[in-house]
Amino acid sequence: MRTPFITLMPETTFLSLLRSSGIGANCYVIDTGMERIVLDAGMHPKVKGLDCLPELRLLEDGTADAIIITHAHLDHIGALPVLMRRHPGAQVFMSELTAELGGAMLHNSCNVMMAQRDNEGVVEYPLFTHREVDAIERRWLKILPGKRFEVGNSGARGEFFEAGHLPGSVGVKLDLGGLRVFYSGDVHFEDQTLQLAAEFPDTDIDVLIMECTRGAAQRAVDYSREREGRRLAQAIMETVDRGGSVLMPVFAVGKTQEMLLLLHELRRTGHLSPRIPIHIGGLSSRMTQIIDKHSDTARRRHAGFKILDAMGGVIRAKKGERDLSYAPGRIYAISSGMMSENTASNDFAFRFIDNPKNSLLFVGYADPESPAGVLQNTPMGQPVKLHHAHSPVVRHCDIQNFDFSGHAPRESIVEYVKKVRPRKLLLIHGDDPAIAWTVSAMNAAVPDTEVVVPLPGKKLRLD
Repeated sequence: MRTPFITLMPETTFLSLLRSSGIGANCYVIDTGMERIVLDAGMHPKVKGLDCLPELRLLEDGTADAIIITHAHLDHIGALPVLMRRHPGAQVFMSELTAELGGAMLHNSCNVMMAQRDNEGVVEYPLFTHREVDAIERRWLKILPGKRFEVGNSGARGEFFEAGHLPGSVGVKLDLGGLRVFYSGDVHFEDQTLQLAAEFPDTDIDVLIMECTRGAAQRAVDYSREREGRRLAQAIMETVDRGGSVLMPVFAVGKTQEMLLLLHELRRTGHLSPRIPIHIGGLSSRMTQIIDKHSDTARRRHAGFKILDAMGGVIRAKKGERDLSYAPGRIYAISSGMMSENTASNDFAFRFIDNPKNSLLFVGYADPESPAGVLQNTPMGQPVKLHHAHSPVVRHCDIQNFDFSGHAPRESIVEYVKKVRPRKLLLIHGDDPAIAWTVSAMNAAVPDTEVVVPLPGKKLRLD
């Protein structure tokens, strides 16, 4: 009697290429046995040299079929040139606005790395060149949200959905031969001042890969964005009235434009004086120009409103300028948002935080170990070390925190997962307290869902 021939279907696995748990060089691989799809290719903002990259050696060179980039922040796109070099045959998918913003971000990253090589002796830098960025940009496939596209050559299909995190950001749904996987990227389920809320699918999802950045942050029950805006305006006016200035650390793409538009609204409603000059950095200016260029076509609030054309009193730094001149009665909305070493906000803080007339106003997430996170926990009158090569500075300025995060609050994440009710939920993009809270909340909210926290370098079966 002949033994019947049995065809074994390959298993589908998920692999985190992060070097350590938490938030950093975001990069994940879904392997169906027929397709290898890489989700994001980030660079860790707090690490220098080769260790800032994901653990790319875990993915054999030349074996990736597709790379999907969800948005233009460096912790999601910063390693893309290196990844594409190692996988020259991979298709690369992103939204049109992410492509334009991401190209500018990568070119700026080249400049930053060359400066760190020359000034700090980081011998591995630059990890890629301007010429390489120009070359890979021509290979990027720009996909509109809502339009399905083929991923690889074995029948896998993808579709982008608006993520509400920053202009151009998307989540992606993958149909992998009957297994339906949704990767959120970074998401916000509420309207911001600039960005409209996410429009994510909530049906036909077997596996949900979900960020939980704000899992450890409990938001006030009576929170409203409008009230938070008025509170920000009051803090600015009190600072200016006592003869000081405001330092507002912001990310160049997304947060800068969000805060400029919010300040414009506060001026228009009479909560903020239009006579207060606003300084922004050179990279922020370039990113704002790109976002203004797409003001009529991008899904956003205030469609057609061009921030730099319409707002008076915005002073733009020249390209590459970091040594800003301090003057009282001003708002310095400069990057980086986490005040990382060798950025304009970090440099400026040395001449700023020792002045009791000034205010340091945080308007977004800061890693607790970043200079911004350390400053938030530094008591008045205590020294704080902002740069490894410089002496500490004593904090005498006022410090306040405001909730204008581009990430969904934890309650919104839970509500979305309750709608989806996936068979399996993978929790990513959160520090240990955020992950711990979210695991507990999900186990209670969706008890029939298998909740998993992927470990770096450990394959996890999805099917």
